[in-house]
Parts: sequence; C-alpha cells; structure tokens
Amino acid sequence: MSGGAAVGHADQTPAPIEIPAQSLSTALSQLGRQTSLQLFFSPELVAGKQAPAVSGNLSPEQALQALLVGSGLVYEMSEGTVVLHSQAQTSGLNSGGTMEIAPMDIKVVGDWLDNAEESLVQNHPGARTVVRREAMIEEGAMNVRDALRTVPGVQVQESNGTGGSDISLNVGVRGLTSRLSPRSTVLIDGVPAAVAPYGQPQLSMAPISSGNLDSIDVVRGASSVRYGPQNVGGVINFVTRAIPEKATAEIGTTLETSQHGGWKYLNSVFAGGTADNGLGVALLYSGVNGSGYRSSNNGNDIDDVLLKTHWALTESDDLSLNFHYYDATADMPGGLTQAQYDADPFQSDRDYDNFSGRRKDVSLKYLRQIDDATQFEVLTYYTDSFRGSTIAARDQKTLVSYPRNYHTFGIEPRVSHIFFTGPATQEASVGYRYLKEAMHEQSSRLALINNTPTVTPSSDGHVFQDRTGGTEASAFYIDDKIDIGNWTVTPGIRFERINTDWHDRPVRGTNGVPVQEKNRSIDSNEPLPALSVMYHVSEAWKLFANYETSFGSLQYFQLGQGGVGNETANGLQPEKAKTYELGTRYDNGTWGGELTAFYIDFDDELQFISNDIGWTNLGATKHQGIEASAHYDLAALNPMLEGLTANAGYTYTRATYEGDIPGFKGRDLPFYSRQVLNAGLRYQVNRWTWNLDAFAQSKQRAPGTGMNADGSFNGNYITEPSADGQFGDIPGYVTWTARSGYDFGPQLSNLKLGAGVKNIFDKQYFTRSSDNNSGIYVGEPRTFFVQASVGF
Repeated sequence: MSGGAAVGHADQTPAPIEIPAQSLSTALSQLGRQTSLQLFFSPELVAGKQAPAVSGNLSPEQALQALLVGSGLVYEMSEGTVVLHSQAQTSGLNSGGTMEIAPMDIKVVGDWLDNAEESLVQNHPGARTVVRREAMIEEGAMNVRDALRTVPGVQVQESNGTGGSDISLNVGVRGLTSRLSPRSTVLIDGVPAAVAPYGQPQLSMAPISSGNLDSIDVVRGASSVRYGPQNVGGVINFVTRAIPEKATAEIGTTLETSQHGGWKYLNSVFAGGTADNGLGVALLYSGVNGSGYRSSNNGNDIDDVLLKTHWALTESDDLSLNFHYYDATADMPGGLTQAQYDADPFQSDRDYDNFSGRRKDVSLKYLRQIDDATQFEVLTYYTDSFRGSTIAARDQKTLVSYPRNYHTFGIEPRVSHIFFTGPATQEASVGYRYLKEAMHEQSSRLALINNTPTVTPSSDGHVFQDRTGGTEASAFYIDDKIDIGNWTVTPGIRFERINTDWHDRPVRGTNGVPVQEKNRSIDSNEPLPALSVMYHVSEAWKLFANYETSFGSLQYFQLGQGGVGNETANGLQPEKAKTYELGTRYDNGTWGGELTAFYIDFDDELQFISNDIGWTNLGATKHQGIEASAHYDLAALNPMLEGLTANAGYTYTRATYEGDIPGFKGRDLPFYSRQVLNAGLRYQVNRWTWNLDAFAQSKQRAPGTGMNADGSFNGNYITEPSADGQFGDIPGYVTWTARSGYDFGPQLSNLKLGAGVKNIFDKQYFTRSSDNNSGIYVGEPRTFFVQASVGF
C-alpha cells in the first residue's frame, strides 16, 4: 500500500487546497501532504489514471471526492484513515458516500521477498532484478547459471575444478568469490539452498533445476537484516512455479547439442489446480540428462521433483506445505595443462571424476492475518542432504572419495504490524530464526594403477579422514518501514548468535599413522545494523540509498584449516563487511532502468587461494563499481516498430586488495571481470517471437603461487600462462545468441516451438581452477537448441 500524510481524526474544516491536474497517484500523495488524511491504495489501482485540478477552500473529503471523479474508485474512511477500492470490489456505498469497512483491506507486506511483483521491485530501496520464466526460455537456459548471466553485478564462472559439474553453481556478486557461490544467501522459495547455511554454504550441490522455476529474484543490497548469513553478496531467491487457480498442465523439453559433445535434454512437467474448498496442489518435475559439450566424462542425470500444497483454511488463515526431492549425478571433466588445451580443449584426461548429490526437504508455512493491520507468519523447514565426489589426485596416482551428509532444521516466525504516528505510516516487523545443522564428512581412497582403481596397502578404501560438526544459531531482527510524505525510511538491526563445532575423529591415516583427534569451536555474537532510504519522485521514478553490515561465520573446513594468514591457534577468523548503495530506478511502461553505485568494505576478507594454500584472511579489500540496466519499447519512436523492445545491462567492478602484503595493495582480486555487458533485442509479431542477445566480459586474473620461501602468502599473480594450466590471465570474450519461437495458441493445445543457437560465432574462451582438479576449462562452443511445450 501507499500512504499519504495524516493522523487520528481527520479535520473536515474547509481549507485552501491547490492540486494541479496530474496522475492520480501523485495527486493523492499531494492531498495527503496538504490535509490530515491518511491514504492507502495499491499502485496497480491508480496506475494510468489521471486526476483533475482541485482548487479552493475545501474539506479534505470534498477534495478527495473531486480527485476521484471519473476514476472508477471509491473509498472508505475511518477516523482520518482512507482506503481506496475499485468500484467493482464493493456492492454499494453507505449514505455518507463511504463504504462499510471490509476485513483485510489494509494489507501488510510482511515478507517482501515472497512476492516479486513489479510494484514491490519498483519500490525496493536497493538494487534488485527479477528474471522471469519467459526470459529464461527465450535465452535457451538449460540451467540457472545461464539465466543469471544477464543480471547486473552478477558474474557467473564456468563450471571448473571441484565445482565443475552441472550440479554446482558458481556465482559471484560485485567481485566477490564466485567459486561455489559462498557469499550470497541462496534460497528456494525462501528455504536455504545450501546443505548447511552456516557451516557449508557453498553450492557444490545446488538443488535447483530451471525447468521448475517461475522467476529468479536477485537482491544485491538492503537485505542483511531479514536474511543471512553469508549475504554480503545479497539474496538470490529461486521462486518455483505457483499453484494455479484453475486445473492446468504443461509438458516441455529443450534439447541442445554441439559438434564436440552429445545431446543434452531438459525436460519439465507441471500439473496443478485449486479446488472450490481452497485446497491447491501442484506437481513439478524438471530433469537434465545427456552429455555436455566436452568429448568425454561429461554425462548428467539430474531429477528435481516438488509437490506443493496450499490451503486457505479460513479468510484469515493460510497454510502451505511443500515436499522437495532432488537426486543428481554428473561427471566432472578434468582441468587441462596448457599443452593439452592447445591439442584439444574439449578433451578430459580424467575418467573417474564425478559428483553426486541427493536432497530431501519439507517446508511448512503458516500465515495468519490477525486483523487489518497485523500479520503473523511462521516458516519451518527440514533438509536431509548428501553430497559426494570422487576426484583423482593431481598426480592421478590415487582416486579419493568424499562422502558428506548434512541435516538442517530451521524455524522462522515473524509478526508485522501497521500503525500511525503523526504524519507517518509505519510497518514494523519483528522476526526470529532458530537454525540447527549437523554434518558428517569422510574421505577414503584407492590407488590408480594403469588408470584403474586398485587396492594397495596404503590406499585400500579405508576412511582416512572422519569429521563431524554442527552449528546452532539464533537470529533476532526488527525493522520499521516508515512512510512519510514522499519518503520511505527503513531502519533495522539483526543480532546473530552462532556456535559452530568441528571434530576431527581419530582414524587410521593414509600411511597407517593414526590421525590425531582435534576439537575446535567458535562462538560469534554480532549486531548487524542497516538503514535504507527511498525518495518517491513520482510513481515511476525512485531514488534510493542504503547501508548494511553483513557477517560471514566460519565454515567447517575453515574452522579446521588453521594456520595460513592468521595468528590464532584455531585458524581463520570470521569476516564482516559494510555495504553502501546509492541508486535510482525509473519505469513508465515505455522505458525504464536502474542505475546503482555500490561500495563494499571488508576489514579482513576470507579468500580461497588454491588447494595448496586453502583459505586465508587476506586482509582489507574494497569492492566498488556501477551497475546499470535499461529497457525500451521502440514503438514509442515509430508505430511501425510495434513489438520491438531493446534491453541492455552494464557493470563496472573494481575489487582490490587494500591490506599490508607488500606489492599487492591496489591489485585486482582473482576470478572477476571489471566490465560485463549484455544487450538484446526482442521482436514479437503475431505469434512469432525473435531474440538476439550479446554477452561480453573483460579479462580476469587467476591467482599465482602465492607462496614465499617460508610458506607465507604473498598474493603475487602469474600473468603469463603456466604450463600446468592453473595460473595466468584469463582473456575476455564476446558471445552472441539468437532464437525464434512460434506460439500455436489454444486451438493446438498451446503448442509452442522454438529454436536457436548459442555462441553463434563459436568464440573459444576458458576459465581456470587451482583446486584438486586444477587446470584450464574451455567454455561452451557454438551450441544449437530446440524447444517444445504443450499446455492443457
């Protein structure tokens, strides 16, 4: 809802009122400032409506009635509070020209991430982008990685190393570490996607398939109070397809292939509906099968199933119960040396490297509208996850298996309430989260003799590493959205209390030597304040600024690592970052866009350097830059261009080290591009849709050896390619994608067909890895795809 200005009982004494003819939304806002009326209305209700000029000595109600003439809107008034409705929403007015108050007319926003409607995104006081399902299909996205490339500020690293399968997700925001996406809070319908949100936030297994998605909501700032931990890179919420009101079913498939690999298939099934008693059910399936674009060890078998239920128990009570099952196996082609890459960049020199994962989770959400201005919600969830990998050592003399199990339970109650103080409307929310997670991680290995797994005395498959751990965390937060005139100010604070334990259990080591038992733990108690401000220049134009503090607790393997770059006996220390944003957003229906300047200040950022060094407290770092996006309907230039729209996005990022390592101050951090650009044209005529899109990114640095003679970290880069493929600059590149599609309409079961080509000019590009599976990884070559779907 939108609010004007007012308090208490409206004074109906006539007074001078001067409001020029303009949009109804702006006129109502001015009325709220000039009188004692407190106005509530949804942006959609007044969108596109105009108000006449109102001038003279009038009471507030007389002025309101004059503004609403011809609008098709009516109002209800109670003690100075006014709520607008469309005339179709009410059966009649009382004798005073107002309407009897109906329950739930004033709605609390509550969970602003739960509903990514355009109006909420437009009024969000920070950088935010939503990728809709239609755009994913028209991009030919086979996975969520493809869909995220066009989001400003987001950089997607090609699959590589131990994150080198289609099961993993490598996303970095604003120059932050992209390897396995550890710095963003990643959610699926509000439930954490990570196997252990505090202790293992990396997405080596990302249980998300694009075929089940309705949208991807990317919030890059102003979210740390509501969501955490590990959210200096914001929040990414994968929103699955909603339960439809009417019985609906859809079957779809996408097939792609390149000259170097086989066929890969993305299949999806959706069916659901809502009964007259308010009970809704939907079944979603999405699966990926087949081989990728490399010539060997590149198979995929991924199944993602959701059962969603929803029941409107009463007019005030709402219940949602979701079940999710994800099962996947995928090969991991190896990183190549420079010589291997030069000979055949699409080969793999590893026959056994693979990754597997399984996740079973259930979530229950209960929502109660206590009264017109108060809402209570509780979300609870439980996840049972397994992720395992088999990876050959660098010398390929042993094959190591890493089975890992995780369990997470969380409960998140929240209450939100609207109230009025002086000229301000406030929505205060108080929330709490309790989360408990447990992990069990093991390692075993066999010898590789003549490229065959073989039992030897030192590598006989016994468990040589056996670790357990857990986290118990409580978070309490409060924020208050204050609307006063054209301003929206939202202060908030989150308190995190975290206890993490790690235990290295005594087992027989790799050479028969017993592993020494170790126990480590760390407690963190952190206040995380935040403040956001938005100025509503008009309904179409917004200005915003925000500040927030984000906290990253230590993860299990970081807690156990110790040593490098740290003075304490227990190893690494948690990191904290301060984030600032200043931006503007505009959308008048014809054209629009967003421009944001950002600045992230780390005191002591954690960085993964290489498998030899692991993680280190690198020291102070700065991430700063500009994100821009725009879209334009070219029909505004000429009616002959009806159906033609253009869009573009550009991000400039500078992420640098600012600490005390000699010779390294001011140098770029690894694995990010300073410049990323995307642009596209979309033409829709009759039942045809045509798309042409371009993507470009500048070069990246890969870390060098980073080791001094005494074993300390020096942070030096090797800019020239190394023989083993781990180090050296990574060149930038440009790719183009084209697609056409045709919608046959309901007379042919809503059949939709599409075909396209990615990387039209077959640009060869690559990334690198310096973990267990180190080397060069080639990017996607020219790839052809076809799509088909039918709906009932």
